Amino acid sequence: MMKFLQNIGRSLMLPVAVLPVAAILMGIGYWIDPSGWGEGSPLAAFLIKAGESVINNLPVLFAVGVALGMSRDKDGAAALSGLVGFLVVTTLLSTDTVAMLLGIEADSVNAAFEKIDNPFIGILSGGVAAAMYNRFSKVELPAALAFFSGRRLAPIMTAVAMLVVSLILLFVWPYVYSALVSFGEAISKMGAIGAGLYGFFNRLLIPTGLHHALNAVFWFDVAGINDIGNFWAGTGEKGVTGMYQAGFFPVMMFGLPAAGLAMYHTAKSAKKKQVASLMLAAGFAAFFTGVTEPLEFAFMFVAPALYFVHAVLTGISMMIAAMFNWTAGFGFSAGFVDFFLSSRLPLANQPYMLLVQGLVFAVIYYFLFRFLITKFNLTTPGREDTDELVETEIEDGKPTHTGGQNKHAVMAETIYEGLGGDENVTSIYNCTTRLRVEVRDMDAVNQNKIKSAGVPGINVVGPHSIQVIVGTQVQFVADEIDKIRK
Repeated sequence: MMKFLQNIGRSLMLPVAVLPVAAILMGIGYWIDPSGWGEGSPLAAFLIKAGESVINNLPVLFAVGVALGMSRDKDGAAALSGLVGFLVVTTLLSTDTVAMLLGIEADSVNAAFEKIDNPFIGILSGGVAAAMYNRFSKVELPAALAFFSGRRLAPIMTAVAMLVVSLILLFVWPYVYSALVSFGEAISKMGAIGAGLYGFFNRLLIPTGLHHALNAVFWFDVAGINDIGNFWAGTGEKGVTGMYQAGFFPVMMFGLPAAGLAMYHTAKSAKKKQVASLMLAAGFAAFFTGVTEPLEFAFMFVAPALYFVHAVLTGISMMIAAMFNWTAGFGFSAGFVDFFLSSRLPLANQPYMLLVQGLVFAVIYYFLFRFLITKFNLTTPGREDTDELVETEIEDGKPTHTGGQNKHAVMAETIYEGLGGDENVTSIYNCTTRLRVEVRDMDAVNQNKIKSAGVPGINVVGPHSIQVIVGTQVQFVADEIDKIRK
């Protein structure tokens, strides 16, 4: 079950990666016309509406992305199946259709069906479509029906499966929706404390990848909160809408980079140069883009108590920002780009106070991390008792085994060799920052060899599952590994 949910989280990263485009377009549009929202400028209107085309259709993007990401061979037929499944369920469970099915007036239909076009249904449709594709894409039908064999059969079977799912949801969805709303309302009614609890659990779920499920409740229109959509659309309350986003900025832009500096300063002298390159790259990614996994995975498993402190500090940051009604928003993550673009939105409230808060949190993170690392002798990067980070021999500025390969090819070669190569690796794919690998024998994995590639960390998540945290350049490394495997 855990692996299934992790696969969903990984698959969601494809459609979520589209959000920065929408954020940039809408941010520039609002920057041009912050009060008229496009009414006073055709250019602003053009950009804002272009961004809304992504934000307003996030459920269908989720359906397509999950179907594609969870399919066996990532074929386009799986993505089409996801779209088919989503169209079937949202049409059958629309308010007008439900009224006809139940023989009642449209005004009497449960309000839950007005929200059937939501990310949860998109994810469900994508999951069903992927299952149908994996089951039927290789099926060969009798000669008379041969045209519908193989991949063509996947969207057909998805439509059939979604008929059953729609029938079930006709009776179940009102209860599911009510439970989601109750959960969201329970947290949202807690005000600043609720925002703090959300931030705390958000960070704790990062290792499992299940934080996406929690985020969907507060960020998207699953339980009626829709913090991201409402903030960018300007349809909420100033100082309140954005409270489930604002507190991340001080942590991601300032706190975690400061923690990286503390880990650098507490590293052993012989390893400081290597740790410096790691922390500089990871810190910049956190500050500029809000992608924090390279930094977090550097200490998440080697010093779990330190990561727990990080989760607590994130919760405190969320609570403080919400308490003082300081708000800013993001389309992707809480980095400088999104902060800059959202700072002039109509619902942004004293956003620059988040920078002040961030500077304070940078000091707290640095001194608290440095104290805890030295006080309890935590084995953060560069403090290992043995030289776990194997050095690659350098000759004329290039690793001796590269054969003129680029840096991603060199890293891919080292990582794949450390994983055990073709004899041991059964599947490998990537999310935003990690390689997710299935192996036959975990004992055949040479973690020291993998670490010699300069990766921030390794996470063994099961007897046959291992994650290699590479960073934001993971796609290029994954592409090079695909070349090796072919």
